[in-house]
Amino acid sequence: MKKILVPTDFSEQAENALKVAAQLAKQHHCEIHLLHIVEIPMHKVDALSSYNNLPEAIYFMKLANKQFKDLKAKPYLKDLVVHEHVDLHEIFKGIFQTCKKHHIDLVVMGSNGVSGLREMLIGSNTEKVVRTSETPVLVIKNKHEKFKVKDFVFASDFKEESKIPYQKALGFAQILGAKMHLLMVNTPHKFVTSAKANDRMNTFIETNKSNNYTTNIYNDLSIEKGIMNFSKSIKAGLIGMSTHGRQGISHFFNGSISEDLVNHAKRPVITFKI
Repeated sequence: MKKILVPTDFSEQAENALKVAAQLAKQHHCEIHLLHIVEIPMHKVDALSSYNNLPEAIYFMKLANKQFKDLKAKPYLKDLVVHEHVDLHEIFKGIFQTCKKHHIDLVVMGSNGVSGLREMLIGSNTEKVVRTSETPVLVIKNKHEKFKVKDFVFASDFKEESKIPYQKALGFAQILGAKMHLLMVNTPHKFVTSAKANDRMNTFIETNKSNNYTTNIYNDLSIEKGIMNFSKSIKAGLIGMSTHGRQGISHFFNGSISEDLVNHAKRPVITFKI
């Protein structure tokens, strides 16, 4: 892990994420890339116009540069290499392109989650990034004066498609020096016997074993509740999951457990794209 991207709107939630990123960067000798997205309404841009020629764009880019200057002066960023970027895209597209251009290894984002009607209609920017990002996304909800993860829950159905996300999660657990707790949640609607669940998990990890892990089967009313309740029971510092990146009508009907966790879990969540 060499490069960490932190999208920021200069809010308290974004700074919580930046403080965690700074701790990781100091521990693992990483560079930090700060990204601020200036969202300009599309109806103000015609085919012959350049974003940079818009008065709004110029104003907000100058404002962002001043805010970057103030932010980079914070004591917790001292002695770190910090790059700053201002872009004019939709947030998730800007993050995707920045990750690709600068070969980012990890995205760290702040979120306070959304719920109810607002969640159903528009979701959150963090949720959209989780759904589309090819790069692992670490979502931070609260302040962490010391981001130290001793126990890392990786929840999965342990099918073939989840092997690559599991390998990435395993590598991240090793970077953190965390114990990994592999979790399969049993629900009334998707019940699997303990024998079958154990067999599937053991087969899944056969070629990628860790020296510091446990396997766990947890019964609950839903997968999301099972993940949160199990994580609470062991006081886990981090929850990890894979995400399918569903969009459009498929996402509306099927939803995504990883996105629900990003919105509802109180603990940090990290997602890995299948």
